Amino acid sequence: MADRRIGIIMHGVTGRMGYNQHLVRSILAIRADGGVVLSNGDRLVPDIIVVGRDRDKISRLAEQHGIARWTTDLDAALANPDDTLFFDAGTTQMRAELLSRAIDAGKHIYCEKPISDDLESAVALAKKAKASGIKHGVVQDKLFLPGLQKLKMLRDSGFFGRMLSVRGEFGYWVFEGDWQKAQRPSWNYRKGDGGGIILDMLCHWRYVLDNLFGEVKAVSCIGATHIASRVDEKGNAYVADADDAAYATFELAGGVIAQINSSWDVRVRRDDLVTFQVDGTHGSAVAGLHKCFTQHRVNTPKPVWNPDQPQTIDFFANWEEVPDNWPQQNGFRAQWEMFLKHVAEDAPWAYGLEAGAKGVQLAMLGLESWKERRWLDVPDLGI
Repeated sequence: MADRRIGIIMHGVTGRMGYNQHLVRSILAIRADGGVVLSNGDRLVPDIIVVGRDRDKISRLAEQHGIARWTTDLDAALANPDDTLFFDAGTTQMRAELLSRAIDAGKHIYCEKPISDDLESAVALAKKAKASGIKHGVVQDKLFLPGLQKLKMLRDSGFFGRMLSVRGEFGYWVFEGDWQKAQRPSWNYRKGDGGGIILDMLCHWRYVLDNLFGEVKAVSCIGATHIASRVDEKGNAYVADADDAAYATFELAGGVIAQINSSWDVRVRRDDLVTFQVDGTHGSAVAGLHKCFTQHRVNTPKPVWNPDQPQTIDFFANWEEVPDNWPQQNGFRAQWEMFLKHVAEDAPWAYGLEAGAKGVQLAMLGLESWKERRWLDVPDLGI
């Protein structure tokens, strides 16, 4: 066995998601464990350089985590042939241009989503990456959640029989920032800064639906800006003009109907911050981030509608929890390890920039559906 270095340029890792999930819990954790084990027994060890515009912030981050290399000069980082992979978790509005520069520099690329805030740029980027021959990937983190992994296992086992419908509930109350500090960045609620829950979340729901329940064929969506004024990180009030809630229905291949509500204006009374209920002819399941509960048709109670007396059935009692039969790993790290193996030894990989373009496509169709108040078909992008 031998150690093999892989140089990674990491951009946008001072933000909450980039820092916590990608830098600390993925790449630094992989480095601390001695790298990713390849098929021949070698270990692929990340050697990272962090890139950012704020010199003080990026230097403090590097010092805190024992990262030897940092820079504010992205061009110089891209010019270094010893660093072959570029990762971006910065702002959506900057992403397409940054990724295009990285492709021009011959780097493999891995990035957060959305890959762009417009479909034309997303498709052009995916085609450019494909034509260049570089390895490319988009984060599809929710597929790696233990709860959704259990749903996949149930589907593959035939548990559901014929799948009928999917109901998703995502969101929580994001404080307005006046009497309690907001727990999400203020740019999320400003159109001009690339905010909006439709652009953010329909990119996620595209890959979840496509990979677990059936390819999305049509969408109907209505959005809302329920809270029109918020307070930013500096205590200044601002106009929150981006959509902060979305209510979408999808037609999937095979006749499955999916409904997913996404909201930053909802108080949670369910098992988790996101839950998916899947109903089929033979059984149903409800999954959150980690747990999953099932009800087979033989365990299904037989309620009768009677508004004149209190309900006598405990509808939670006939559900069984799916056990944790395999080790649970951070989903972001799991996908990083898959992509690193893809780069190093061409291991299988199914989540290229074309998947990112599909996510942008669904978000754009969702916005258009809201504007025109009608169903829209989801065409093949031809990538």
